[in-house]
Amino acid sequence: MSKRGFYSRPLSRLSTSRRRFLQLSSAAMTGAVLTNCARNIGGSTSTDGTPAASGSGDNTLHIYSWSVYVDDEMLADFEEKTGIQVIADIYDSNETMLAKLQAGGGGQYGVIYPSDYMLEQMIEMEMLLAIDKEQVPDLADLLPQWQSPPYDPGNEYSIPYAWGTTGLVYNAAELGEELTDWDYLWDNRQELSRKMTLLNDVREVMGFTLKMLGFSNSTENPQEIEAAFEMLKELKPSLSAFTTDGWRDRIIPGDILIAHAYSVDALDVIAENSDLDYIVPASGATVWTDGIAIPKTAPNVEAAYAWMNYVLDPESASAVVSRLRLATPNEKTFDMLPSELKEDKRLFPTDAVLAKCEALANVGDSIDLYDRLWTQLTSA
Repeated sequence: MSKRGFYSRPLSRLSTSRRRFLQLSSAAMTGAVLTNCARNIGGSTSTDGTPAASGSGDNTLHIYSWSVYVDDEMLADFEEKTGIQVIADIYDSNETMLAKLQAGGGGQYGVIYPSDYMLEQMIEMEMLLAIDKEQVPDLADLLPQWQSPPYDPGNEYSIPYAWGTTGLVYNAAELGEELTDWDYLWDNRQELSRKMTLLNDVREVMGFTLKMLGFSNSTENPQEIEAAFEMLKELKPSLSAFTTDGWRDRIIPGDILIAHAYSVDALDVIAENSDLDYIVPASGATVWTDGIAIPKTAPNVEAAYAWMNYVLDPESASAVVSRLRLATPNEKTFDMLPSELKEDKRLFPTDAVLAKCEALANVGDSIDLYDRLWTQLTSA
């Protein structure tokens, strides 16, 4: 288990509309822009996190998100209920998001979606606005393990949005066998040359390799980190790409046979090709939570709170979660899901599966070593 522990309990991302949203976002780095604004939202913040005077009266909310946490239907419903116009930009890794905000390019965002370990890091860096709990009363509906998660005790700076595992999605019919662990990639790398992809994410890729070697996915031991790097160097020539999103349209027709993937993404492609399957490898994997937070530089904080309340409200959230096939940390929302989703063990894993998993943790100054080795690996 993680040194932070995990809140385990027995408890995906590409319908046609979502694929259109993804393609629009990837091409233009913006998602859907909804019009017909009804009212102005004030209450922005200054760079030190204190409430600032209202800005230009623009009631637009900019969100910076993973590619499939929103779709056109969600944005349209939110605008109808609140009168707030939403523009969604996407990123493919926590590090990309952090770099943009640190470089000053994220000042327009009212809402961001960092993962657990990145939330921990951004809290330490004092980049997030403390949440006014009186403005988000539905936080009380969270399952116990998310009431005060280790990465953000008391949910002082974030609300949990979705959770899942990171494993392997593969073409079982083509491979003719069931995968069980990560070492399958190395053992069959010649036969699978250019038929495999890994996520474009330093912590996820280094993390699963560390788990395979018997280490924590958040180790700060340089020898262990370098051992994982050496293993990945052996695999690199057989990989087709490091990609967080680009594998999806390639695995459905069989252009690639195995992809390192988030569970929710895996379920979407499985829905389109029944030859595909998803596993959490036996030596362990990442269990993750993606949260919603407000940057200290956010304009229109009132609009950000409106968004938080929308995604926490069981009625609106259950519709979104069902459509996007997300694992919710909200108990009332979970209770409202169709039985088909609640009983899907790939979406809501059993305790036995979660016992093999570990949440990524902030690795402190060791991130410099991770980043340096990752640059060598991906640029070679």
